[in-house]
Amino acid sequence: MPSYVIDEKCDGCKGGDKTACMYICPNDLMVLDPNAMKAYNQEPNQCWECFSCVKICPTQAIEVRGYSDFVPLGSSIMPMLGTEDVMWTCKFRNGLIKRFKFPIRTTVEGAANAYKDLKGKDLDSELLSTEEADGYTIPTPAT
Repeated sequence: MPSYVIDEKCDGCKGGDKTACMYICPNDLMVLDPNAMKAYNQEPNQCWECFSCVKICPTQAIEVRGYSDFVPLGSSIMPMLGTEDVMWTCKFRNGLIKRFKFPIRTTVEGAANAYKDLKGKDLDSELLSTEEADGYTIPTPAT
């Protein structure tokens, strides 16, 4: 289900040129209504449900209705972003509340290098980075 903005909670990130949700949306779906100074999802059908806008919103004004296999009993999901982790609060229709905590980042922003383990590999080859020329696939370590 696509993200949606709760108008009563949205303050348009206090009148800046770009809201936090506009900055973080990977599909550029979030926009600011200049008259109401509220953000909204301009193309709900294109939303990936990545929860990026939900996690970054400083006023917790954005929600995503989850699918029944992900959030049974019609619950709502609300993340609270901390400095080291995200606390997910699931509130079920029957009033039950469950919380889950997950770390958010193990590397400094911008420091991740997806190619560091590929030294000596022919990046122009048709083989995958984990394949050798003899057809043997190198097992990747479990993470």
